[in-house]
Amino acid sequence: MSHFAAIERVPGDPILGLMDAYRLDPNPAKFDLGVGVYKDTQGLTPIPHAVKLAEQRLVDRQTSKSYTSGHGDPAFGTGLLHLVLGAASPLLAAERAGATQTPGGTGALRLAGEFIAHNLRGRGIWLSNPTWPIHQSIFATCGLRVGHYPYVGPDNRLDVEAMLSALQQVPAGDVVLLHACCHNPTGFDLSQDDWRQVLQVVQARELLPLIDFAYQGFGDGLEQDAWAVRLFAEALPELLITSSCSKNFGLYRERTGALIVQAGDSEKLLDVRSQLAALARNLWSTPPAHGAEVVATILADAELRGVWVEELDMMRQRIADLRQGLVQALQPFGLAERFAHIGAQRGMFSYTGLSPQQVQRLRDEFSVYMVGTGRANVAGIDERRLAQLAAAIAAVSA
Repeated sequence: MSHFAAIERVPGDPILGLMDAYRLDPNPAKFDLGVGVYKDTQGLTPIPHAVKLAEQRLVDRQTSKSYTSGHGDPAFGTGLLHLVLGAASPLLAAERAGATQTPGGTGALRLAGEFIAHNLRGRGIWLSNPTWPIHQSIFATCGLRVGHYPYVGPDNRLDVEAMLSALQQVPAGDVVLLHACCHNPTGFDLSQDDWRQVLQVVQARELLPLIDFAYQGFGDGLEQDAWAVRLFAEALPELLITSSCSKNFGLYRERTGALIVQAGDSEKLLDVRSQLAALARNLWSTPPAHGAEVVATILADAELRGVWVEELDMMRQRIADLRQGLVQALQPFGLAERFAHIGAQRGMFSYTGLSPQQVQRLRDEFSVYMVGTGRANVAGIDERRLAQLAAAIAAVSA
């Protein structure tokens, strides 16, 4: 008898598969625009200097490798709450918001999904179309009813009217997932006026927002990127926020994130956090410590924080320059206007508007690797070869 005889093979993750295909490509002039990691001018994903300094301090001072608590490192939680909500937020003074440390932003999303499934039974969750593909699978795995609202139209433009119209039809009390900034995969962000309109619909329909905040600092700046989160936090009694330190601290493999919960009062927050701790116990027991301690060390030290902010500003500016550089490189081919949206988008990703067939041609003929939907990681572009990339895009766009 074989216990495993009926087990079938499932397709691998398309992005991870793209990474493997890129590694096996012998073309020295290849481009990796698939996986969502920041890359420097050498094509490497660097460790920020502030992180290395913080790690050295930990090596010198750390006295134990014992477990953290169910909610993680308290100093990390405090630092992240200040970063996301603002150190002067009245929510913190009233003890109405708390952070539960998770294995990355993905872990925060899974914990949020389990909390909704177990404690808000019957609630569906609504995702933008398109959204990060893992959103769909995480919440479906939690057993949630998953719906979608339009975000980008067939003309590859942000369609706020369609989004608002769809949200007005969402069942009262359901959860709506919103991207705080640097929308993944499109790079199209809502304006402040758009956010105010979304907030009005959320209030009218009594929806519970789950704000995915994975790219703080990669859009327009640490404070600017938190604007919508803080708008919702000030206007609503209850809110869920998933925060990730993968991108802005370069801690991808350390899996450092948190689920931030805002409740109506401090007593209700304690109720919610007790449920989160119980759920986390059955998911990962206690979260990994290293990345959280690095973040806490940086945020608590003025000198390290200054170094980190400067490095983050440089990463953000480099991505913005790459966007503008690619649009300019497309100008000799008469494509600058067609792809002007790349320069207007925010964050690491661009919804280029290229079709799956064009993406496949880029890969087969020019060794340019990006996700089949046309999502490109702008941070993976080599600025020394912008003309080469532009020529490839022009060839498949003819």
